[in-house]
Formats: sequence, structure tokens, C-alpha cells
Amino acid sequence: MTVPPASTPAPAPSDSDAALVERANAGDQRAYELLVIKYQRRIERLIGRMVRDTDLIQDIAQETFLRAWRALHQFRGEAQFYTWLYRIAVNTAKKALMEKKRDPLVTEAALLGRDDDDETSRPETELTTEATPESELAAREIAAAVHAAMEALPDDLREAVTLREIEGMSYEEIAEAMDCPIGTVRSRIFRAREAISAKVKPLLSHQTGKRW
Repeated sequence: MTVPPASTPAPAPSDSDAALVERANAGDQRAYELLVIKYQRRIERLIGRMVRDTDLIQDIAQETFLRAWRALHQFRGEAQFYTWLYRIAVNTAKKALMEKKRDPLVTEAALLGRDDDDETSRPETELTTEATPESELAAREIAAAVHAAMEALPDDLREAVTLREIEGMSYEEIAEAMDCPIGTVRSRIFRAREAISAKVKPLLSHQTGKRW
């Protein structure tokens, strides 16, 4: 199975994930290619938040979609297709990092430098300071503080808050992705926010549009 390039036109909105999965399981490879087209950039962004080596991102994404293709018959529709695909991507990235003896990291660029066309971006939550040298320096300091705070979080808290704040997933989707009760998800996100807030609040005291 060949993963199509990201420049291929996106599938029509009428092509629902469930219908595409059904067609793909019936032997329609084009249907799976449409799923790849739909989620390729989002999966690559997700992987980019876990690894520092940009050269690995496309390889891990390719492996993710190949693994998903081989396991597609196991998808029962009990979760959203992206949630199922997300799990495969995370496991694939972790495996690649373990093989290279690297630790998964969320980069500051992922936290404060979202793509404009990312459907999960929420610009209203970003800092709204004027673009001056002072504000840019402050933004870099905040990014570094957030990055350090994120790195210091336990894995389960970091994953939960990343899914909520960066991926824009609902609590229900996160519970599915992390295979835990929704109450646990809420607790993890609350604790993660509290830990990050303690590190970042001092830097935000003179900023508008506070994030945490």
C-alpha cells in the first residue's frame, strides 16, 4: 500500500470515516488512501510533537498508516477513527524513539506555534501582545517555560493535556484514546494545568490573553 502525498486533494466531506473504513475493508484501496489524505498532516503534526528529529516524522507517519492498514479489519467503530489512528501513531512513535533510545518530548513550537490551517487550532487562546522585540522575547521565555513544565510532567498528565490543549480533543475522545474513565482524564488535565500554571504565571503577569 502506498501512502499518497499530502498535496493530493482532500476527500469530500460526504466521505465519512465509517464509510471509508467499510469500503477499505471490502478491498477498496482508494478509500483507505482518502483516509490517509484526510489525516496525514494531522498525524505528522502529532508525531512532530513527540520527536525532535524532523527527519523521523515522515517515516513514523508512513509506518503508522501502514500499521493501520494492516490492522484495519480490527477497527470496530467503537471509537472515532482518528482516536484509533492516534493510538497507533503514538505507539509507533514511542517504538521508534525506544529503538533510538530517545524520550518523547512535546516541543515549544507545538505549544505556541500552531499551523494556521490546523482544524484543532484555537487562535483565541493565544497571546495577543503587539509584535515588538520585547513581546517576542517574552513569548520565547513563555514558550521555554511551558516546554520545561511539560517535560517535567508525568507521562499520563503530559499526554492528557497535550490531547486537550494541542489536539483539541474532547474529554470523551481523550478517555477513549487513553483507555481510562473520563473522570481520570479531567483529573489529569487539571493537575497538568496546575503544574504548568505554577511555572508560567509569573511570566504572564504583564501579558494580555493569558493562556493558563
